[in-house]
Amino acid sequence: MASHARLLDLGVRPYREVWNIQHRLHEAVRDGSAPDTWIVVEHPPVITLGRQAKRENVFFSAGELSRRGIDVVQIERGGDVTYHGPGQLVVYPIRRLERFREVVPLVRSLEAAVINLCTRFGIRAERWSGHAGVWVGRNQICAIGLAVQRMVSLHGIALNVSMQLDYDRLIVPCGLRDRGITSLCAETGRTIEIDAAKEVLLEELARTFAVEFVQPVEA
Repeated sequence: MASHARLLDLGVRPYREVWNIQHRLHEAVRDGSAPDTWIVVEHPPVITLGRQAKRENVFFSAGELSRRGIDVVQIERGGDVTYHGPGQLVVYPIRRLERFREVVPLVRSLEAAVINLCTRFGIRAERWSGHAGVWVGRNQICAIGLAVQRMVSLHGIALNVSMQLDYDRLIVPCGLRDRGITSLCAETGRTIEIDAAKEVLLEELARTFAVEFVQPVEA
């Protein structure tokens, strides 16, 4: 029997605003005043720096990036440097974990849901043992970066749906210099709307995690 989880579909929101929402929800889930909550969102252009981020993996100064309309945010998730922008579907699961060793299964389950989504779009995707995420050949189609604080997760996955794939001119995605990037549209050769990808992804997440998402509400 599926458990219930709250879903917040925020449309397009700035990264820092949603980061603050994540932290408010994280505290609420942690103290039991809110159920597990999944955030679905698109972000305007932003570069996020994880705990292992190396400055050389960002090719421009903060001033130049600001001039181009790209925010830069240092955050607490694991991993290196990541870009978010229009046409990318981002999901943040704010979930209570019973034991810390559930972190790896959480990552594997997120990967599995995205792999199943790709299959439904006719794309053969897979894990790569050297790095969390989902890959089509040597190209990353979905990045995964999580943090777990006091046994509640935050941050999550970023699935390239229809975004422009030139952001590797700004950064070394995830710090991987010998790997590329791709998207659902690039792999299928056709236009895929973000809402169509969202519907399938939520179905696969619900199936993989055995949850039923409640009617979306405003944050």
